[in-house]
Amino acid sequence: MDARVTEFAAAEAKANFSQLLSRAEAGEEITISRHGAPVAKLVPVRGKMTAGERRARRQAYVAWRDVHGPTLGTDVTIRELIDEGRR
Repeated sequence: MDARVTEFAAAEAKANFSQLLSRAEAGEEITISRHGAPVAKLVPVRGKMTAGERRARRQAYVAWRDVHGPTLGTDVTIRELIDEGRR
């Protein structure tokens, strides 16, 4: 467990901003407070997904969709509504 403080007062955050940026870049989430109340959070930016990761997520979604199927209520599917509109 990391024993470092993850909440800083605004003035302290301002004085140590580059150090806090380095900590956020390393994956840490830092809360900045004013008068004891949290007002902002410094978080790391998520990296872009690779094409393989996007493909894997898409395949997982399609597998989920095939099992659960999108519906509107308990007995009407989107496909049935589309087909009905074409009549």
